[in-house]
Amino acid sequence: MSGPAAQLRWLRREPPLAPSAVAAQGDAVAALTSATRGRLRAGAELRVSTGPGWLLVLGDGADLPWADHVTYLGWDDGLLMPTTRACSPSADLLRAALLPHLPADPDRGTVIALIGSDVLVTALPNRPADPDKLVGVTR
Repeated sequence: MSGPAAQLRWLRREPPLAPSAVAAQGDAVAALTSATRGRLRAGAELRVSTGPGWLLVLGDGADLPWADHVTYLGWDDGLLMPTTRACSPSADLLRAALLPHLPADPDRGTVIALIGSDVLVTALPNRPADPDKLVGVTR
């Protein structure tokens, strides 16, 4: 038996979270991939996770690449959230509700990112990305 459903609402966040990641979906993936390769070749230590139609880049805020139509994310109670938005219910309650439904991987951490109405769940990349391996990532 499940409890009542809660609708996710986005609220303005002041001050913004410090950026720790950037995400792209759909058509924005190609531009973020290209920008990420450039930052990696310039010496930035970025970790990357990809999947069909999305790209997530984690790193120091100053090292993160820039591209149009991407979402910058920061950590809030174990979730990656848009830097300028807070959610209701709170991030800690949302994370607690999501965790029992996620696959557990004892060897790698899990990243949960909220991007608009989408929830992205992926294994935490554990080493810096190789720019040459990002060549085929487009969308």
